[in-house]
Amino acid sequence: MTEHDERPTDRAPALPPTADRATFQAELDRLRIREKAHTREGDAIAAARRRLPMVEVAADLELTGPDGPVTLLEAFEGRRQLVAYYFMWHHGHDAAGQCEGCTWVTTQVQELSYLHSRDITYAVFCQGPYGESRRYRDFMGWEVPWYSAVPSQDELLVGRHVGMMHIVCYLRDGDRVFETYWTTLRGVEAMDYSYALMDLTVYGRQELWEDSPSGWPTVQGTPAGHVRLRSGGRPIPQWSRLEAGRSDALTPPP
Repeated sequence: MTEHDERPTDRAPALPPTADRATFQAELDRLRIREKAHTREGDAIAAARRRLPMVEVAADLELTGPDGPVTLLEAFEGRRQLVAYYFMWHHGHDAAGQCEGCTWVTTQVQELSYLHSRDITYAVFCQGPYGESRRYRDFMGWEVPWYSAVPSQDELLVGRHVGMMHIVCYLRDGDRVFETYWTTLRGVEAMDYSYALMDLTVYGRQELWEDSPSGWPTVQGTPAGHVRLRSGGRPIPQWSRLEAGRSDALTPPP
C-alpha cells in the first residue's frame, strides 16, 4: 500500500456475523436468486436498447485529431459502430484539477481488441482543446484514440448538458451516421470494473450514500451523496504517474 492509497486506519471496522459453511451457503443461495434476476433484467434492458430508434447526425461534424481536423465519420476508423466517451475538461486547470470521474473511467478502458472484433471503435471525445488534453492523455499513459470535440460539441451533444460526461453510441450506414444511444452520470459506470469488484466485497465502495450496516468503514472525507476519486488533491491514478517521473504539465514549455 502506498501513502496515497485510501484505507481507513483509525479504527477496526465492524465485521459481519460468523456462521458455519452450511448457513453461509444457504444465505448466499437466497441472494443468488436475486442476482440472477438482476442479470436477466439487465439482459432485457439491453434487448430494449437494441430496439431503440436512431437519429441521424451530420457525418461531417468536425473533430480535432493528432493531424488536425477530422470528421465524425472518420473517427469510426472504417468500422460500423463507434462508442465515444465525452471527457469533461476544466479549462484553465492543471492536471491535478482535471475531472476525477472522467479520469476514473478512462483509466479502465485499455484493451480494445474485443470491441474491434465486433466492429466497434472506441474513442475519447474530449471537451477541451486538443493540445492540452492530449498532453493529459499522454501523462496518464492512455493509448485510446483521442479527439477534441470542441469544434462541434454543441451539435454533437444537442439537447444535453455540454461539458458533462457522456457515453454516446453511433452507427454508420455507408457515409451516413446515426446516434443510437447515450447515457451520463452513473451510466458511465459501464466503463468501470473497480466499482464492480468493490461491490462484490463485504465493505463495498465505502461511500456514505451506500446502504451498509452500522460500523462499516467509509472513505474519509467523502460527503454524503458523493464519491471519493481523489487523494491528496489529485485524481487517484495520477500519483503513480508522478512517481514514475512523468510530467503533468498541460501547457507546452516556453
